[in-house]
Amino acid sequence: MIHPQAIIAPGAVIGENVTIGPWTYIASNVVIGDNCNISSHVVINGPTTIGKGNRIFQFASIGEDCQDLKYAGEPTELIIGDNNIFRESCTIHRGTAQDNSLTQIGSNNLFMAYTHVAHDCVVGNHCIMANNASIAGHVHVGNHVIIGGMAGVHQFCHIGQHSFVAANALVLKDVPAYVMASGQPAKPFGLNSEGLKRRGFAKETILNIKRAYKAVYRKGLSLEDALSSIDEQDQSDELLAFSESIKASTRGIIR
Repeated sequence: MIHPQAIIAPGAVIGENVTIGPWTYIASNVVIGDNCNISSHVVINGPTTIGKGNRIFQFASIGEDCQDLKYAGEPTELIIGDNNIFRESCTIHRGTAQDNSLTQIGSNNLFMAYTHVAHDCVVGNHCIMANNASIAGHVHVGNHVIIGGMAGVHQFCHIGQHSFVAANALVLKDVPAYVMASGQPAKPFGLNSEGLKRRGFAKETILNIKRAYKAVYRKGLSLEDALSSIDEQDQSDELLAFSESIKASTRGIIR
């Protein structure tokens, strides 16, 4: 159901079984998939493509021009997957020509009230950003990441899969996969073991990741020597995700 007081610009593509509340504005270059529920007072600008089954609460701003002063009106895009929840006053900005001209969000994520995803960010699947958490431009967030309330992530940082960023943390460097980060600036505070258990990781897999974590953070080794010792362990996809998230870092990791 589209409320008669909603404003749908000519050219916008609206899927089947979509609900749009009053005083919501949908721009002409927006595509909304089936079974989405969009509350009142929402603004969706574009070019923006939104998948199926998304829920967008009141006063959210989706697909707006970014806040980068270098942005000069170039055509950039926002792509959102399926079954995400964007709570009240959430802001998601499109990309810039200085990167890939694209901000991209996966599926099954929860963005709580007042969260902000800046230009050129890439967010994976099954992530949670708690109230007032913000990620700056060009940040990449892996799958199954939790970012606590009021936390801030510096531009160009990478947050590895299954990691946990505590409330009020200030992340200035990359957070490797599976690591818990807390503080200002953020420091490592152990492995997200409980999260891995909840997601069905085998005990032996978690033990192998713990050994790798200790090599990097507990043994006083140089990063190069720590990675060499990890490479000597029996390799699995899960362990590789940890070491590769460190090797791929360009900003350096929290340590």
